[in-house]
Amino acid sequence: MNLTCNSTLEDMRIGSEEKIVGPLTFHQLALIIAGAATIFSYIASFYLMWRHAINYTKPREQRHIIRILFMVPIYATSAFLCIWYYWHAVYFQVISDCYEAFAISSFFALMCHYVAPDLHEQKEFFRHMRPVKPWVWPVTWAAKCCGGDRGPWRTPKSGLTWFNIIWIGIYHYCFIRVAMTITAVVTQYFERYCESSNSPVFAHIWVIAIECIAVTIAMYCLIQFYIQLREPLAEHKPFLKVLAIKLVIFLSFWQTIAISLGTSTLHIVNPSAALAYPDIKIGIPSLMLCVEMALFGILHLWAFPYAPYVENAKTTFYPSPDPSMGIPPHENEHGPKVGGFMGLKAFGDALNIWDVIKAFGRGMRWLFVGVKKRHNDPSYQAKPDDIDTSYPMKPYRPPHPGGKSTDHLPIATEFRRSTFGMPQSSVDPVPEESAGLITNAQPNPASPPRPPNPYLDPRQPQLYDPSPSGVYTHYEDARGDIGVAHTRYEYDPNEVYSSQGGSTAGWSEPQSAPRPQRTSTQVRIGNALWGDRNQHGGAF
Repeated sequence: MNLTCNSTLEDMRIGSEEKIVGPLTFHQLALIIAGAATIFSYIASFYLMWRHAINYTKPREQRHIIRILFMVPIYATSAFLCIWYYWHAVYFQVISDCYEAFAISSFFALMCHYVAPDLHEQKEFFRHMRPVKPWVWPVTWAAKCCGGDRGPWRTPKSGLTWFNIIWIGIYHYCFIRVAMTITAVVTQYFERYCESSNSPVFAHIWVIAIECIAVTIAMYCLIQFYIQLREPLAEHKPFLKVLAIKLVIFLSFWQTIAISLGTSTLHIVNPSAALAYPDIKIGIPSLMLCVEMALFGILHLWAFPYAPYVENAKTTFYPSPDPSMGIPPHENEHGPKVGGFMGLKAFGDALNIWDVIKAFGRGMRWLFVGVKKRHNDPSYQAKPDDIDTSYPMKPYRPPHPGGKSTDHLPIATEFRRSTFGMPQSSVDPVPEESAGLITNAQPNPASPPRPPNPYLDPRQPQLYDPSPSGVYTHYEDARGDIGVAHTRYEYDPNEVYSSQGGSTAGWSEPQSAPRPQRTSTQVRIGNALWGDRNQHGGAF
């Protein structure tokens, strides 16, 4: 096994190639073009960053915008230095690749702050987010092959779990990128990196493979996040922002990989008298990247404009997690300008990456802590819309893990079949008179309040007078005082039911007059006629 690195870049110095344009070699011409493109990208990017800094009215959003805009000058500078110093290009490449991870995480954080102002409200938004869209290809294909809704690739039922998966899928890339950058620098120092070789005995192929897997996961999660929220965040033009981020990463990473495979492994392109090996390996992809960054500097003017953040700009709103809830959108208010003198404070705020470190720590904690208790979150509980009321009825699955079903009880099954007309099996016909019974079922009716009688005088209660003349006299009987005829009953037309019920509803004895005492004879006769009312808690 060959453990010696092919030190082509160290042995082949630039300067002996043929001239391609007048007195200029490819390396000299590449330096001129790359330098001009880098200066242009600087002007476009720093102008836009400065306008955001002096209009720093929404720091939570603009902090991440400035970080994203820094990607263009950093990539352009790295590519230019790679052309200038061919033999030290690996150090500049890993620095720009390391910043790529922060650009992706900043874009994700920006989208989250478009949803809600802070992490607490973002979690509440995703906890109530409905519906959770299924994963895009190829995870959907993997889910069909690995257990479906019960497999490891299933779509989460909880929007909060979905959000946390996207969170860790993006922020893990920051850690992987930094770790691979340190690995590349250390192994290059000890001559064990060997960028010009794809042999597994050197670190280059392993660093590239790990970075390839990590960036693919991060970009997949970013695309999934965009697909889920592209409609609620339509006013922020998320597609243009995703395109500006994805194309930069795609062109900076995959075109370098393609040229590396074409020169080192497949030998599609070979050195010539006009192009040395360093020109092909480093010069061409770095020159392309410088020109592309100048174009992206222009694209960012439309993708991340500063106009929405100036004073008196158009008001934007935070989206609603579930449109069916009917909750009005919350206004995304502008604050005072806090960018400091010439926006210097805003630049300092954007360069502070402590929030990225905390976000990665939160993702790791969610990944390993509290796994068994996640299903207790309210977002896992069934909502009214989750119950299928179509006909024929399907057995309702209780949301709680400890709930019990009655599907196995014959009596319960027969009751549902006879009451609601459910067929005994899936092939039995559905009775016409019971079709749609549950679908169109209405809640139990309640007795509406009785409207007041318009013919009554609201100032005087209506009295029941048992005497035609209205004169109340005592009924005398020689056998004893059987009853009193002077009792007056008041009628309340707004009273629906009384303790007596029936036709006497609404009639009651006056509360102010004292109730006369009954004799023993009255009690016995009353009990014989109407029963012992005192046994039921009533009053004669």
